[in-house]
Amino acid sequence: MWASSRRPLSSLEMSVVEQNSVALGVTIDALMENAGRATAEETTRHLPSPPARVAVVAGTGNNGGDGTCAAFYLLQWGYSPEIWLVHPPVEIRSRAAQRCFDRVKNRVPVRVGVPRAEELATMPLVVDALLGTGQSGRLRPPIREAVSAIRASGAPVLSVDVPTGITDPEGVQPSWTVTFTIRKEEMEGGKVGELAVRDIGMPPNAWRQTGPGDFFFFPVPREPRGRSGRLVVIGGGPYTGAPALAALAAMRSGAERATVVTPEVAAGAVRAASPNLIVRAVGSDRFRPHDVPSILETVRSAPPGAVVVGMGAGAHPETLDALRAVITALAPEMPLVVDADGLAALPEELARPAPGSAPRLVATPNAGEFDRVFQGPSTGSYEERCAAAARIAGERHLTLVVKGSPDILTDGETTIGNMHHHLAMTVGGVGDVLGGVLGSLLAQGVRPLHAARLATYWTGEAGLRAAAHRGFGTLATDVIEELPGALVVGLQRLERSA
Repeated sequence: MWASSRRPLSSLEMSVVEQNSVALGVTIDALMENAGRATAEETTRHLPSPPARVAVVAGTGNNGGDGTCAAFYLLQWGYSPEIWLVHPPVEIRSRAAQRCFDRVKNRVPVRVGVPRAEELATMPLVVDALLGTGQSGRLRPPIREAVSAIRASGAPVLSVDVPTGITDPEGVQPSWTVTFTIRKEEMEGGKVGELAVRDIGMPPNAWRQTGPGDFFFFPVPREPRGRSGRLVVIGGGPYTGAPALAALAAMRSGAERATVVTPEVAAGAVRAASPNLIVRAVGSDRFRPHDVPSILETVRSAPPGAVVVGMGAGAHPETLDALRAVITALAPEMPLVVDADGLAALPEELARPAPGSAPRLVATPNAGEFDRVFQGPSTGSYEERCAAAARIAGERHLTLVVKGSPDILTDGETTIGNMHHHLAMTVGGVGDVLGGVLGSLLAQGVRPLHAARLATYWTGEAGLRAAAHRGFGTLATDVIEELPGALVVGLQRLERSA
């Protein structure tokens, strides 16, 4: 398969792939040109010989750009394409799609508005280029009326990338679909006719590695709710800084609230770290098994969106027993990040996720912990370590974030690398920062592997920004302070490319 995934990709994931392709040097213009030519080639398979007519019913997004680009190639090859653009040309949304339209607008018949069924009925083929990836729910005017006309015409249909209205019972029902790069998640239920998957030049590393497109995974708050995601960090005792760093990183990465559950000996220091944190003291100098009911009651009294367990808790056998009991109890109930000292307490067997659902437990070992706790190789080639991580993640039904150079992210089905970081980040506390960012994203509803992708890339970007100012004097707190700025720039870059 094209990507390091054994499953189709979702529309959101394809948006990430597209932006990461651009970051790797493949322009949107090149991708659209390749998609348009591939569409034209597939179209000719279902047409009579030139100068056969063909209708291209296009929207004003990039899917429409693919369609009008296909019309250009069909014209070059002697066919007679005719375009129906359902919105006025001034509403074309991208420069690449505008370029494709401008190239043919004076060379082929172009009608602005919704086609009539009887106009399409005379065509040997209709190319559906109205909506591509990203569509959801029921169709709205004028797309709904255009789809109705296509269906009523009875003409054979070739859909571009994804059939328009694939999530709507009244959507297009094509005889054929040409999709690009990889099969899409929305196609799992059928409704695509005969499917052709065409390569349009997206580099495999656009999905196998993290990149700036991963900021698409950030759940931008919407009105009226605003920020969401409440996180609980369970840790501390012998060490006080680790849980504070994780909680502060969670707040800086969008969590609405971060609560630290920590022994009394650490509570004062965590409170002093920031007035933005809520601190609940449980136990005395460290966690013990008899503290477990109080920890669970604290968490369940106001259930958070996710829990982060382990940092700074220490390795005393009683503490590990307590953490093991907490993990066992909470893993079936909510997303969980297990980090640092919590890794040694990770049970061998946990309740398995429901069939078809992603594992909600994320473990974040460094190379040494991966070797000690999971018996994974801390040395060997990157491919060997990826294979071992994927096998272990699959066997234990969790998502692994193996920290290193590069980081290895896998849920057993899909494996990703992250090389976006700076050597100055190899300082105490940055792992706790990553755990806090990851927990924050899970608490905001991001899927575990998506959260792992974004958390590692985002933390790396913040580290790069911090190192640009402080070099090898960079501290974990410096990385935390750079998280908001890295997010703003990352989201702005995506907006400019839209």
